[in-house]
Amino acid sequence: MDTQTLIYIFVGLTFALYIGIAIWSRAGSTSEYYVAGGGVHPIANGMATGADWMSAASFISMAGIISFIGRDGAVYLMGWTGGYVLLAMCLAPYLRKFGKFTVPEFIGERYYSQAARVVAVVCVIFISFTYVAGQMRGVGIVFSRYLEVDINAGVLIGMAIVFFYAVLGGMKGITYTQVAQYCVMIFAYMIPAIYISMLITGNPIPQLGFGGTLSGSDTYLLDKLNGLSQELGFSQYTGGSKSTVDMFFITMALMVGTAGLPHVIVRFFTVPKVSDARKSAGYALLFIAILYTTAPAVASFARVNLLETVSEAEYQELPDWFESWENAGLLAWKDKNADGKIQYQAGKPFEGKPAFDSEARGASEERLVTNQATDNGNELYVDRDIMVLANPEIAQLPGWVVALMAAGGLAAALSTAAGLLLVISTSISHDLLKSNIMPNIDEKKELLAARLAAAAAICVAGYFGINPPGFVAQVVAFAFGLAASSFFPAILMGIFYKKMNKEGAIAGMVSGLVFTFAYIIYFKFVNPAANTADNWFFGISPEGIGTLGMLLNFVVAIAVSKVTAPPPEHIQHLVEDIRVPRGAGAPVADH
Repeated sequence: MDTQTLIYIFVGLTFALYIGIAIWSRAGSTSEYYVAGGGVHPIANGMATGADWMSAASFISMAGIISFIGRDGAVYLMGWTGGYVLLAMCLAPYLRKFGKFTVPEFIGERYYSQAARVVAVVCVIFISFTYVAGQMRGVGIVFSRYLEVDINAGVLIGMAIVFFYAVLGGMKGITYTQVAQYCVMIFAYMIPAIYISMLITGNPIPQLGFGGTLSGSDTYLLDKLNGLSQELGFSQYTGGSKSTVDMFFITMALMVGTAGLPHVIVRFFTVPKVSDARKSAGYALLFIAILYTTAPAVASFARVNLLETVSEAEYQELPDWFESWENAGLLAWKDKNADGKIQYQAGKPFEGKPAFDSEARGASEERLVTNQATDNGNELYVDRDIMVLANPEIAQLPGWVVALMAAGGLAAALSTAAGLLLVISTSISHDLLKSNIMPNIDEKKELLAARLAAAAAICVAGYFGINPPGFVAQVVAFAFGLAASSFFPAILMGIFYKKMNKEGAIAGMVSGLVFTFAYIIYFKFVNPAANTADNWFFGISPEGIGTLGMLLNFVVAIAVSKVTAPPPEHIQHLVEDIRVPRGAGAPVADH
């Protein structure tokens, strides 16, 4: 059976499983739609949290970034891992104890202000759309390659699948679908990693192979990678180009941004008790660590395989996978010296992303690109997001492993997209309509409003997936920066600083969000030519500016709270009470 048929079978079976779960777990009330009825087992919730966390950015893009930029890519690994620990250990149990299942609801109750709640709703929607754009792009990339359609059509197919189980099943459907998706993802990630680790290093444990020597040699894997990189004009793989300050700020923005991400926080309200929230956080950390500790090894294996396979290779003698990814528009070759061989070196092969001349072919039967060639020696364009997905093919693994990777990539992109879309719909139907605009709306109409909001959110997310402002992990990194500068200080001070009042919280969130958003927009859209370290504020890149936005939020919030009235006595007692992490809380008390 050929690889493409196996892909159709694997992807078809997993889709049938997801849809079957959505039908079986169809939400019948707002409680089931928002928090799965609050009765999910901690292990199941840990797996669902892991799937929610291991988005397209983690599964598809993180190893790709590390593969291309080496040490600098470790910021994503450190930031996301540290952020999850911060969220699981320091914030989630307290939020669960508070008993309000959305971030805007917590902000509104803690700061006794509907205005604060509305500001939080705006922040949630803004952050979630930024994040979901990256996920939908990931969906498009995976579909385009494995179902042999273009990326835009892939995004539309992904929208249809997410629409079905997110709108129908709500949090209940999403939770149990994510349990299945976690199993698919982790097998899809680990099996190729184990295979390739054995091929390259002779060690079946990728984490050990990463630090080991090559099979039949005394040369360490990383030394080999450094040598290959420098030979082709790339910088040393284990070296780095980012300044220490920028590395710190990006890592911190990712870390605290994680702790403020609403789609992860809401997962801790789907279990019956506070103690279960702690247990599920621990299980999720274990499940996430399996993938995160493997990612650096996958990145190195993929880089070695790519450099050894394509450099100075005759185009017409390349394996089939090259043409498949070229047809998907994620690989492109411009034969600058007309020698029929691929020169893969440092620098861009041409200006911008590849624009193909329809189906026109060159002298070696390659797809012709119309972009203006650059004056360096590099002829090959490789989209970073394909490195994990193409890895099994580059390493010439069996067809069923490639098919499993296809199913895993789709599961990763779909799982997080569904969680984010649910957060957006909940913010609109529960925090905006039920709590502000239409307080007398009955449960049936609220559930309908939530489903309509989810449907509208999927359409907007699809648009951003087709027109993304960057590749997957960068888009996601902006969402973390925005979350860091808005929610994290408000949540942290809401739990641990009883003197923080509504005026301070609102002023802090608005100032942090506006500052961070304006900085990113200026360097990414208004004046991208100025996006260099020389022009950055204190040498901090747009990816790391969320940390500065967070500090601004803290300063403004505390300053404003000092010159305005303190919170009411009952709020201060409430803050003291939630710092004692016991009791079940009442996550769905309003329903």
